[in-house]
Amino acid sequence: MNLVAKIEQIVRAHFADDSSGHDWYHIERVWNMSKFLHSKEGGDLEVVELAALLHDISDHKLNGGKLNDGGNVAREILLSEGATPELANRVAEIIDHVSFKGAKVEDRMETIEGKIVQDADRLDAIGALGIARTFAYGGHNGQPMYDPEIQATMHDSFEAYASSKSSTIHHFYEKLLLLASRINTDSAKEIAQERHQFMENYLSQFYHEWNFNTTNA
Repeated sequence: MNLVAKIEQIVRAHFADDSSGHDWYHIERVWNMSKFLHSKEGGDLEVVELAALLHDISDHKLNGGKLNDGGNVAREILLSEGATPELANRVAEIIDHVSFKGAKVEDRMETIEGKIVQDADRLDAIGALGIARTFAYGGHNGQPMYDPEIQATMHDSFEAYASSKSSTIHHFYEKLLLLASRINTDSAKEIAQERHQFMENYLSQFYHEWNFNTTNA
């Protein structure tokens, strides 16, 4: 069994019972999208696949709030499964920088492999899938669906973003609606624009229904 197949088995088991929108099927979609983007953009396929499979292995939203832990955990797993230190470090570097860390926090990727995996992950965070995952996570995290009394916050540090509490609808403005403009590759940009527009349309309908009164009838 090759390294990618070994990591797939580990990750599939790790995320089997997740109900936060970060389940195995999310990982699988990011993996498949990464392979598609690689077919258009190039790069080292093994690095792309391993980083896609391991990108959420110790995300702060799932590990009790520990920040910047994913790269270390991924490196340990890869080394334990026979990866070279060079390969493990390349994958860990991507995982350390793949996540959105706040509206005002720079998150530039340096390698084509990193750009591909970051784009694939962000594409799964927008559009119909992104909406579904956002509400799943909001319920999992105990946050309200919407609170019109609060305002969205444009966080200027990862720590502020990771510890913030708002509503699921506010999360659209704090993250989801910002992602299309942060896509790296040409192959992902067209997909992102379609999914971004779907979210805009959804929010328009949401507010129409939220604010419905007899004058709308």
